[in-house]
Amino acid sequence: MICAVGRLKAGPERQLAERYLERAGELARKLGFSGPRVVEISESRARDTDTRKREEAAGLIAKSEEIVRIALDERGQVLTSAEFATFLAKHRASGTKALAFLIGGADGLAPELLRVAQQTLSVGAMTLPHQLVRIVLLEQIYRALTIRSGHPYHRA
Repeated sequence: MICAVGRLKAGPERQLAERYLERAGELARKLGFSGPRVVEISESRARDTDTRKREEAAGLIAKSEEIVRIALDERGQVLTSAEFATFLAKHRASGTKALAFLIGGADGLAPELLRVAQQTLSVGAMTLPHQLVRIVLLEQIYRALTIRSGHPYHRA
């Protein structure tokens, strides 16, 4: 599951996200994974950054109860695509029922959310818009599934 702050508006970004979501879902079922799904959390309208981050964190935490939480943060661990595929496979093999990838809003993630996450990953050192992070993550989930299935999509 991808829990993300904010909505992808109609347009090319949403189309691309939906394309990877659909591709990953089809392949996931063939490999015995549950397909990814996206849960959107409303952006906070609070005036100050700390309050916005706390309110958004509360929404992300509530939607990911009793699920292994993976926070996406620029200070997190960076994995190659092959390592990410192994990461997903290890969780599945260990009996993990589901993973919740948590994507914060424009201000990032609150410290309390980072504390409750079992792991923190980064999609890279550059700062990216949170909507783009969702697309990158969906593509990497699809890529990881193609790696696990031996599909030629990944050509590293």
